[in-house]
Amino acid sequence: MTEAWVMLVYRVPREPSTPRIAIWRKLRRYGAYQLTDGVVLLPASPRTREQLEWVAEDAVSAGGSGEVWEAAPTNPAELERIRTELQEARGAEYAEIVAEAQHVAEHADPAKQLGALRRRFREITRRDHFPTESRETARQALRTLADQVVEAEPARPS
Repeated sequence: MTEAWVMLVYRVPREPSTPRIAIWRKLRRYGAYQLTDGVVLLPASPRTREQLEWVAEDAVSAGGSGEVWEAAPTNPAELERIRTELQEARGAEYAEIVAEAQHVAEHADPAKQLGALRRRFREITRRDHFPTESRETARQALRTLADQVVEAEPARPS
């Protein structure tokens, strides 16, 4: 089983720290897997390739270096380990959404928090490259919360 990945190899000067932190945040937002310091992976697609090319440009603009490569693990066990780690990371984020949706439904004004939870859910799904049932569980928790918000709203006169 060969699966193509896009790999970014980059270096950014330690100082100033602002570009380094901005790059780290982007890579986290994209759901990149950190293979080692300065080497990250994403499943290959036109979108992920473009994302890593942007980060490479950011690294060069910050006085460092950045190269984007296409790669494939030679060991199927390594591929499965990386996929599992990425799935577990997203699963933990989805579990937080479920827990917060349940908490909000019980203790706070759910209408106020529903939009924020939906935004977080969309952010997670954008970096969820290997969806599992945890995504659907979180989606259902948000639907349940939305239903409670609708039920709690006073009826509007016609």
